[in-house]
Amino acid sequence: MASNRVVAITGASAGIGRATALRLARDEASVAICARRIERLEALAPEIAAAGGTPLAMAADVTREADMQAFVARAVERFSRLDVMMCNAGFGIAGTIEDVTADQMQKLVDVNYLGTYYAARAALPVFRRQGHGHLIVISSIVGKRGVPYMGAYAATKFAQVGLAECMRSELAGSDIHVTVVYPVSTPTEFREVMARESGATSEARGPKQRVEEVADAIARAIEHPVPELYPYWKSRGIVWLNAFAPGLCDRFVKKFGRQPVS
Repeated sequence: MASNRVVAITGASAGIGRATALRLARDEASVAICARRIERLEALAPEIAAAGGTPLAMAADVTREADMQAFVARAVERFSRLDVMMCNAGFGIAGTIEDVTADQMQKLVDVNYLGTYYAARAALPVFRRQGHGHLIVISSIVGKRGVPYMGAYAATKFAQVGLAECMRSELAGSDIHVTVVYPVSTPTEFREVMARESGATSEARGPKQRVEEVADAIARAIEHPVPELYPYWKSRGIVWLNAFAPGLCDRFVKKFGRQPVS
């Protein structure tokens, strides 16, 4: 699957982005990776090559539109085309709306939402010119149903979903696909980053899933595009419960809240 495709991944230095880069490399994909931490990308690039892929590593900040334009341009220059753009960069902050400062909220918007917007905006003209392409947006299950103490983060994930749904409708009938991925909590450095940005540690109380399982699901969606992807299939249940009984869902998700503990 995903054989010989050209895939660009933002936020590829860790977590789902890194795991997906390595997963697609096994299918001999050409993988352009970007993040701010170039040293991590330079360490990942030989792993991609060893797995069977062709890497291209570039330091880039998703909050800068010029960086995303340059990232896409460099990938196309190197590989002559771009088949998939995976908008993956993101982080979280835990706390009530009173706890999360305006500066923290702006940072979440800049990385999680505008980072997706800039990457998509850079890739779409290439896709239109080619007549094909696939935009993959890594959201979160809280982009479908918010949980306590994650309001600021969930808001940016909902924003990603709204953007993706509109693009999907605009592109319906073409060979340009848009897939939104809704992972549950994964054991990555996400927790450590959240603790640092929030000023307090917190623990996800819901189900967890390995990043390799998410990467496998993404590889299947690249081969057979779908509008929405739930790597942890049981998480669809909370979406249905929220649609049909939102009040009941409010009470149900209380046990999944990421309340800071220190």
